[in-house]
Amino acid sequence: MIELELDRLLKAAKTDPQLKKELLSTRQSDNPVEDFCAFCQNKGYDITIGELFAVGQDANDAKLRSVNGGGVNGIDGWDDAYEQFFLTLLWT
Repeated sequence: MIELELDRLLKAAKTDPQLKKELLSTRQSDNPVEDFCAFCQNKGYDITIGELFAVGQDANDAKLRSVNGGGVNGIDGWDDAYEQFFLTLLWT
């Protein structure tokens, strides 16, 4: 599951400053999400663009379903697993 791969990658980046630096550098490219996924795959992490977007959307949908029809609107950014990953990486 991609959630486990992202968690595993975060844990590795916390203990490896070079890995963290290389991950952050992918954000500066012309195709940051594509380059992030390619970098991860080269390092042995099974992270693809489609799964990265789907996991964020799935998590957001689950939050909205949990209100049992309460008319809650989604919060911008809750569905963006890519940005959530980097926010967590920057704060660790």
